Parts: sequence; C-alpha cells; structure tokens
Amino acid sequence: MKEITDIFFDLDHTLWDFDKNSELTFETIFKSYKVDLPLNDFLQVYLPVNKKYWKLFREGKIEQKNLRFHRLSEVFNTLKYSASDQLIDDLSLAYIEHLPNYNHLFPNTFEVLDYLSAKYKLHIITNGFYDVQHKKLGNSKLSPYFKTITTSEDAGVKKPNRIIFDYALDLAKTKHSQSIMIGDSLEADVEGAKAIGIEAIFFGYDANYKGLQIQNLNELKTFF
Repeated sequence: MKEITDIFFDLDHTLWDFDKNSELTFETIFKSYKVDLPLNDFLQVYLPVNKKYWKLFREGKIEQKNLRFHRLSEVFNTLKYSASDQLIDDLSLAYIEHLPNYNHLFPNTFEVLDYLSAKYKLHIITNGFYDVQHKKLGNSKLSPYFKTITTSEDAGVKKPNRIIFDYALDLAKTKHSQSIMIGDSLEADVEGAKAIGIEAIFFGYDANYKGLQIQNLNELKTFF
C-alpha cells in the first residue's frame, strides 16, 4: 500500500449499518401508519427482496420510484397483507424521511477513520440517493472524515460502471494507481474498482474470493 494516497469507501453496509438502521426505521413508521405485521416476519422477507430490487436499480432496469414502491408491494403480497397503493406510497416516503435519523455504524468505524485520516485522504462512493446519503453522513458525524462524496446521482451511473469511479477520481484529484476501494459488494465495489485498475478490499467473507477481504473494519490497520 506504499503508493496509496486516497482511500474510497462505500457507505451502506460498509460504514453505516444499513440493516440495523432500516429495522429501526420500519419499526417507527409501522407504528405511525398502524401496519399490523410482526416486524421480524416483515424483515425476513424484505431484506432479500430489497437486495433484488437494488440489483435491478444498479443495472438500470428500474427507476428510483419503482424501486421504492415495488420492494414494499412485493413484500406485502408475499405476506398476504392488504396494503393500498396509497399506503405503500406513504410508507416509502416515510421510510426515506426517517432512515437518516438512525445512525448505527459498524464496530470500530470512528477508530479506523481516525487512524486512516491521519495518513490518507478519505472519500465516499455510494449508489445511494444524494439527499439521503448526505443526511446519513451528516447525522452520523461521518462527514468531516471525507474529502469528497460521490453518489450515483452525481455521476449519472451506478457502481460497478466505470464512469462513477472515474468521476470520483477526478473529484478527488487522484489517480487509479494511488487509490483503493473498500466495500461490501463484490460486484459493485470490488469488481467495479478492479476493472479500471483500482485496488480493492472486500468487506465481508467469500470463500471463493482470493483477493483482500476483511470482516471487521479494525483489520484495515493491518493493511495501512
């Protein structure tokens, strides 16, 4: 890592604990809208459905509005819970509004960012929506650590498209060879970065993946 000057992080599922914060958000809005469903039953169906729709969104096969509506509609249909289109619209808007209010981070996030920011320039590349991601970063006190923040709305494309990485590099005024990407998605973060010559570290575990991978952010200290 001797040549590295700039470290790019994904946000959701990498620094910001999306699943925990999403669970708390649904708990809040279900109470507000009197959705009579056991939260655990809902989440068990929602998590893989949400992942599926984000993949479609990442691939440009659905638009933002359809993502927000259909992920909830499919879950309610699967659970045989009667929900009007109006209720689904209201819930999808309330979800986006309340989500940044919960800011659980992964263990050791601040410790590691303190350590890295003393030696490197740190940046964010995220497929999340501009307003929501900036609110998350601000509310969770993460913003001061990052020199630049690139969202898919800024770049006009989503990871793993090379354009978003080139956009982020230009914004950061750095080079491929001096940069490294850290994220939880092998497809979007790791393979996307490596395809254009940026080194990457996978935040997760995959026995078939032979590259650099970690399961706790604190492990990054062994690389830098």
